[in-house]
Amino acid sequence: MRLGGRLEGAISVLDDIDARRRPVADALKDWGLAHRFAGSGDRAAIGNIVYDALRMRLSHAWLMDDDSASAIAHAVMFRQWGFTPETLAAELVDDKFAPPALSDTALAAFQSRTLSDAPSHIQGDIPEWVQSTFENAFGDSWLAEAQALATRPTLDLRANILKATREKAVKALDRSGAQDAKIARYGIRIAAGEGASRLPNVTAELSFQKGWFEVQDEGSQIVADLVLPTEGDQVLDYCAGGGGKTLAMSAAMHNKGQVHAYDADRKRLAPIIERLKRAGTRNVQVHDNAKALESLQERCDKVLVDAPCTGTGTWRRRPDTKWRLTAKNLDERTAQQQGALTQASAYVRRGGELIYVTCSVLPQENEEQVRAFTAANPEFEIASALTGWDQLFGKDSPRPRSSDGKTVTLTPASTDTDGFFFCRMQRKG
Repeated sequence: MRLGGRLEGAISVLDDIDARRRPVADALKDWGLAHRFAGSGDRAAIGNIVYDALRMRLSHAWLMDDDSASAIAHAVMFRQWGFTPETLAAELVDDKFAPPALSDTALAAFQSRTLSDAPSHIQGDIPEWVQSTFENAFGDSWLAEAQALATRPTLDLRANILKATREKAVKALDRSGAQDAKIARYGIRIAAGEGASRLPNVTAELSFQKGWFEVQDEGSQIVADLVLPTEGDQVLDYCAGGGGKTLAMSAAMHNKGQVHAYDADRKRLAPIIERLKRAGTRNVQVHDNAKALESLQERCDKVLVDAPCTGTGTWRRRPDTKWRLTAKNLDERTAQQQGALTQASAYVRRGGELIYVTCSVLPQENEEQVRAFTAANPEFEIASALTGWDQLFGKDSPRPRSSDGKTVTLTPASTDTDGFFFCRMQRKG
């Protein structure tokens, strides 16, 4: 397919997302099934246009004075893919699969408007109702933080030290442009690329099948490391999901001690079994029934609550969720988080630690939650996470944000990772 066909395909997918209010991954999959003639490069390019459009949807639409799928897809070409209106028109000439030409009105708007004149939430590409929360969280730097959440993410991997050193894994991925991550001790990073460029399918690599590495955002690796699990610990991963942090903690414990992986959602937990086998993990027990945890009450050294959240920290990877987020969603998540913290706290031994993590950057899900929990449960008190940060990563590494000198928040702007919140709470002995 030429560029015109790819652009038209992206516009069709964007229209489908709007019309049926469905996740971007589902819309792209259905388009591919209906257009089997499209090669992998075509599908990747179409996906790139769609994701780029959704990440910066508000600013694209404002600059075009048009929020149609065609307008924001064309804005991607002009603002992110290096085309001018003239060079794009030349590229699309005589392409019978190209979309209709952009309207003169939209083109005139794009050539006359300056983004700095737009309302602040449009400059930041976030829902207007979220702006005050970002201002509360980040102060004067809130706009830079919001804009960083609208950029393309890298592909991050974690070397599985149970089977390979990071050096060995990076060497195996040499043709993919893999490099050591800047912060995470076993992190590996592959650049995001530009335009139609495709990220490599690393899960097809023999080294992946051998268990030398896992796909995991560097921020997720960092917060798993900050748990500071040791070889003799009894650790409960209370909201384990697919097991990324379980695997990272197990490796850090060198297959010693015990990690219990539990999730109330069996479907989310299911992938962990195959991942554990591939990784060579032997110190993990998987539970999908809360009754199986009864013997662990007040016995765990560390309990990790990777709580259900709005996912605002992952907007780079899931930009469609940014535009579906509502205040009601936030209220629902905060209620679930309160329940998860209360339930998980029952498994922490005296002197042990309750660790709270979200992939959100909103204070309502983060600082406000742990303050409310410790106020209601005075046997727990917030301990410094920054001490662990310096111990693991050194004082010269990029620094996370911290509103209180104890909890930490990772963001694309501060640590060049997805957004994560981390809090360590100690149970009094």
